[in-house]
Amino acid sequence: MQTRIKELRVEHDLTQAAIAKAIGITQRKYSYIETQTQSLNDELICKLAKYYGVSADYILMLSDSKETK
Repeated sequence: MQTRIKELRVEHDLTQAAIAKAIGITQRKYSYIETQTQSLNDELICKLAKYYGVSADYILMLSDSKETK
């Protein structure tokens, strides 16, 4: 899960600070999520999926398809 969100961030050439601001958390908290120090909650999974335009299943690594249904 955290690996997937880092891949998405790097793929979109974005900083942790930019993503954190977009989803309403601090850069530090986002960093903890990427490094698996903290877990993603349902709300953040949904916010990230919406931000990147991918499915929650993709974020959760339950699917390799980025398409939303």
